[in-house]
Amino acid sequence: MGWLSVAPLLFIFGIFYFLLILPQQRRQKKWTAMLDSLKTGDKVVTSGGLRGTIMALKDDAIHLRVPPSNTLLEVTKASVTQVTTADDETSAK
Repeated sequence: MGWLSVAPLLFIFGIFYFLLILPQQRRQKKWTAMLDSLKTGDKVVTSGGLRGTIMALKDDAIHLRVPPSNTLLEVTKASVTQVTTADDETSAK
């Protein structure tokens, strides 16, 4: 009879795990894999909205060339939100 009072709590925890925790862990793994696969020449978008091309990689930072004046900026790798390809850019126009 005592386990019946704990069952609703276990059910609620299970729901939270499958709806909140598990998807967040998958998203984190995907983002970490994307950061590990960055290479020179990739076009990226940062969390601040900067779009640029990677010119150099450091341990925790990258050097971006940002058009139109080809300014060279250093940003942290963690600020990269996505890698864009030529197909993404042409479909956006």
